[in-house]
Amino acid sequence: MNENELSRIIYESSIEAHRTLGGPGLLESVYEEALAWKLQQAGIKVGRQIAVPIQYKNNTLATPLKLDLLVGDKVIVECKAAHQIHEVYKAQLLTYLRLTGLKLGLLINFGSVRVKDGISRVVKGL
Repeated sequence: MNENELSRIIYESSIEAHRTLGGPGLLESVYEEALAWKLQQAGIKVGRQIAVPIQYKNNTLATPLKLDLLVGDKVIVECKAAHQIHEVYKAQLLTYLRLTGLKLGLLINFGSVRVKDGISRVVKGL
């Protein structure tokens, strides 16, 4: 399955998880867990809170990068539950893509009244 196919499934699963949980108002970790469960039920490999070592001048830093979700080993999902999303979150996700060598990330704000309005694609070389 390629990145675009995965992103469609993630998009649909996010909407379902948000609706089933009653909309905004919960911690982002709750939405993250529900989304991961839904994707796993669809037979998709999902890693939660994945630690990615960060290299700085041939030295591995003690503090790794933490990915909320890594879906199908191809798509990074950054979950938020905020009233509004700041542009810095998109820049942060782009940095994650650069550091991991991946091409697609989804920023999902479960704090939105309609979660489909809170989903942003961040692409690097796709």
